[in-house]
Amino acid sequence: MRGEIIFHVLKPGVYTTFQDMGRIGYQRYGVPVSGAMDPFALQVANILVGNKRNTACLEVTLVGPKLEVRSPITVAITGADLEPKVNGQNKEMWTSFHLKKGDILTFDSHKSGVRAYIAVAGGFEAPAFFGSKSTDMKSGFGTALTKNDTLKGFPQKVKSSVGVKKDFIPVYKKSIDVAVVKGPHTDAFTKKGIENFFHTKHIVEANSNRMGYRLKSEKIGLKKDIDIWSDAVPPGGIQVPPNGQPIILMAERQTTGGYPRIGTVVSTDLEKLAQLIPQGEITFHSVSVDEAQKRAVKRERFLYELAMFYSYI
Repeated sequence: MRGEIIFHVLKPGVYTTFQDMGRIGYQRYGVPVSGAMDPFALQVANILVGNKRNTACLEVTLVGPKLEVRSPITVAITGADLEPKVNGQNKEMWTSFHLKKGDILTFDSHKSGVRAYIAVAGGFEAPAFFGSKSTDMKSGFGTALTKNDTLKGFPQKVKSSVGVKKDFIPVYKKSIDVAVVKGPHTDAFTKKGIENFFHTKHIVEANSNRMGYRLKSEKIGLKKDIDIWSDAVPPGGIQVPPNGQPIILMAERQTTGGYPRIGTVVSTDLEKLAQLIPQGEITFHSVSVDEAQKRAVKRERFLYELAMFYSYI
């Protein structure tokens, strides 16, 4: 089944790519997972237009694209507030709305967050690599949007517009508190290093990206003569190289690493990091594995029930 042209790219934005939930099951072959930096926002966008939650969306970073609509479509925009507009008129986020041929979708000033997600009812047509349409330019999977690109999709009719209640819409802050499960190499750090990690603020460096967030921190000291074997690294894993400045591993992280890990960010807090602006502040606190699992179950239940509710409208 071939798609039809739904967008013409007049301006691509700073970094706009296709992302879904990533490449699952290929890390053993050295293939990074990639996928959306903010999986929650991506999944909600898809739910609002009637797509499966793993459908590829456009991930927009800081400065949005300018897109001319070529076919009638229904879209939803979630995540960072970059002031979406249609023909110069503001459009509400976290709700679905219809676009007709000839409409111009633009983004204005940056209000909050870093990454917005554009979902189209029926989904986009894009090449898949290892079962995913996610762009990972370091690995050679896909490319970012460029001027005059044409984007294809499979438009589906959606009867009515739906949205998310304000109470459930995340608020993206410039200073965040993040939950961490300690380990597996906690014993590799000095007492002072652990104290600095959990009791001081960390600043996100400007050279952070989809692979990892580099932090400017009070030195997280390591004990001498520490020898760590390379092992698999999880999303949100916090590595500490010899300079004592932590790196939080994000969507395009490598599959293995040899730096000691002081902890791992719980999955439900990764969206906070994904939406934290450069020079934003982070503080960490420790939670148990059981608590992290409870939060993950609660989040999954919310998304499941949201999808079930809108499937009956």
